[in-house]
Amino acid sequence: MWTGIIDSIHIASAAKRPTQPVEQVQAIPGVGLTGDRYAQQQGTFSKPEPDFELTLIEVEALDALQREYGIELAPGEARRNLVTRGVPLNHLVGREFTIGDVKIRGIRLCEPCSHLQALTKRPVIKGLRHRGGLRAQILSEGVIKVGDRVSE
Repeated sequence: MWTGIIDSIHIASAAKRPTQPVEQVQAIPGVGLTGDRYAQQQGTFSKPEPDFELTLIEVEALDALQREYGIELAPGEARRNLVTRGVPLNHLVGREFTIGDVKIRGIRLCEPCSHLQALTKRPVIKGLRHRGGLRAQILSEGVIKVGDRVSE
């Protein structure tokens, strides 16, 4: 059994725009995070699918990217909405979990892509392969805050 936390939250108003850190955000099922590009249908991939509602990445993966490949990537530069600490995201594919009071379902891994590499101007694909995060669906409405507990 594990319990982790939300280390930081990041949203971007449109595709290719820099992400902005926020202390809390409203999660809406079938929509995404209030103010984020995908909730506003302004993301790079415009089809409204459940796996575009929310993305997460482990701060431990960013630490490993720097330690193993010498590539420093700030949490917001990873372009994932939520940065977790102590959460085994790969194990949450196909499983339900909670962030604070919000219910979430892991859909699939969020593998790094050439789009992320182009935006960061760093060779991140190899270092984040199979640890680039999780795409997830929001199952219940609520506010997600920095410091919220993440658990199964």
